[in-house]
Amino acid sequence: MSVAMSAAGDDPVRAALEAAIRAPSPHNSQPWRFEVDGSRIDVFCDGDRVLKVADPEGREARLACGAAILNARLAVRAAGRTPVVHLLPRRGRPDHLASVWVRAGRPATADELALARAIAYRRSNRRAFTARPVPEWVREALVRAAADEGAYLSVPPGEGAVAEFAALVREGERVQRDDPAFQAELARWTALDGAREDGLPPAAATLGPDWPFERRPLVAVLMTDTDSGLAQVRAGLALQRVLLRATTAGVSVSLLSQPVEIPRLREAVARLVPGPGRPQVALRFGYGFAAPATRRRPVASVARFAGQG
Repeated sequence: MSVAMSAAGDDPVRAALEAAIRAPSPHNSQPWRFEVDGSRIDVFCDGDRVLKVADPEGREARLACGAAILNARLAVRAAGRTPVVHLLPRRGRPDHLASVWVRAGRPATADELALARAIAYRRSNRRAFTARPVPEWVREALVRAAADEGAYLSVPPGEGAVAEFAALVREGERVQRDDPAFQAELARWTALDGAREDGLPPAAATLGPDWPFERRPLVAVLMTDTDSGLAQVRAGLALQRVLLRATTAGVSVSLLSQPVEIPRLREAVARLVPGPGRPQVALRFGYGFAAPATRRRPVASVARFAGQG
């Protein structure tokens, strides 16, 4: 039973928070905080947890918070309630990314329940995948998942484009490996002693480029029409729906951050994939062995409830 489902029957607000903290984030930085007042959850980007080297504009942090919002929304639906979500509700507070109200609702659909259950089992898998190809029906489901949240999942056309994409990943990994500031930041977010509730385990932090592992990998880029803060939050919702849809289909996903964290490579990615828009996330899909979960800060560490003082 998923985190969201286990608590949903007792308190849908608590279930939403428990689900939200399971979202992916760069270096497992968990750049979110929540303020709860009755049935309203306000979601904020925690500027102290934005990666100053890898993510200086906070774009990936906003994506991570968007993924958390999607998880919260699904947990509310799994509880049989209706989530009412306003994104960027206060123009003067760009760190206030969403307000989520828990309203009366109807029973969740089977698909909503399946996606909510997948929250607890979703993992980022950086290791080798098998040679088994991802079937067309799964590809179509992933594309629809992104479209459901107003984004586009674009696949590089042909083996030549995939090879160029792989080269961009390798180049990005080389640039970051040779950047002392990036490596110092990565070291700060590497949980060496196992006692931290955030950061990456050493094995994940030291993995190099995973190309080429598959003869015919499925790679894709999540795109948005614009690169505004709102578009980035929406991209985070789309990213999480894609990841959860892949999880329900038994497909592993690796998030390839290198080619979108470096501006010149991000521009090259935009030219490589079909259609207009701005690349937000690069992804690799396949079939692999189960990946371990990364730790999360508990709700008590990231949420403040009205009346707590």
